[in-house]
Amino acid sequence: MSTIDLNRGRLKFEQAEDLTVAIEEEFAIVDRESLDLAPRFADLRDAAQADEVLSDAVAGELISTEIEIRSGRGADLHEAIAAQRERRHRLFALAACHGTALASTGTHPWANYLDQHVIDNDHYRRVEDDLRWVAWRNNTFAMHVHVGIKGADRAVKVCDRLRDVLPELLAISANSPFLDGRDTGLASIRTQIFTRSFPRCGIPESFGDWASFAEFIDFLQRVRSIVEYTQVWWSIRPHLSFGTVEVRICDVQLTARESEALTSLIVACVAQAARDIDEGRSPQPLPGRMLEENLWRAIRYGLDGELLDLRRREPYRAAAATERLLEWTEPMRSELGIEVALPERNGTQRQRALLARGLSLRDAYALTVQETAATYSGTVSTENPEVIE
Repeated sequence: MSTIDLNRGRLKFEQAEDLTVAIEEEFAIVDRESLDLAPRFADLRDAAQADEVLSDAVAGELISTEIEIRSGRGADLHEAIAAQRERRHRLFALAACHGTALASTGTHPWANYLDQHVIDNDHYRRVEDDLRWVAWRNNTFAMHVHVGIKGADRAVKVCDRLRDVLPELLAISANSPFLDGRDTGLASIRTQIFTRSFPRCGIPESFGDWASFAEFIDFLQRVRSIVEYTQVWWSIRPHLSFGTVEVRICDVQLTARESEALTSLIVACVAQAARDIDEGRSPQPLPGRMLEENLWRAIRYGLDGELLDLRRREPYRAAAATERLLEWTEPMRSELGIEVALPERNGTQRQRALLARGLSLRDAYALTVQETAATYSGTVSTENPEVIE
């Protein structure tokens, strides 16, 4: 039976507040010694119930070797980041007490997906029953950012506007070059596994208004393609439960500093898109076939290759993607006091640099796990530069 109430979803947006923020980050649970994936989600979830902050902040994400931490709704970006810092600190301490570590790359470098098990709840049993191999293969770790947008039509238009910049956000965030014990040659193998396999995934077509969006979701319900809205896995979507625009394109980040900077950039993009729409400056939506070209370049090369300025129909250095987004969002960043301090190289580039120095894949992964623990647990200031250079 469908649980999707489109009328209630529209009301959520009509009652929403602009620019509230929530952050969701997915971490791999690994054995502290071997660094193999460890099926300890249930143990950590149960232990978290004794912590008044964590009890409502941790969640499962498909497999028993993964755990998600959620900031909850912040009145603004700064409140959400502060809440997420506290929750991460508590979660990393909890994991350490249970003999595990938490890793923060988009994929585990060598784990066999055949050894992983789907967690036991109604939602993920439904996902497994529906998708089979597609679900089993998806051992990936992402971050999602929710930003409140008032008005249902306006939220759909913001999603339409942000389709253009999703490949750039992916290139900036790419942090998953390794899988099955080898370098895949891709900057984000996580995106290839998830976006290219799951149905109703990737960059959606533009809808223009709530009526067109709702008509399509209603169609999916009527033909029994979906029974809950979370089966729509687009890289950006209006979230019916929260009255937010949810940006879902990014790999989870190696360090807390990067995660917070990327979150800040995403919020700035949503805010600028909303302002452009309010002032009648939003360009016409691009066709999906053009956006696909940029998405592939982001998956394959990340910041190392070229992306496309699809409005000018010409390539540019992907390394300039952050600067271009900062230039576009400067008005709203100034108004909201948002600072973005991303490192010059993304996680994929820094991981590959470790192998170039002669480290084994395991030793390189061990360094990333150490860096993640140092920054996400709060033992190293988020203002400090990365350990891995």
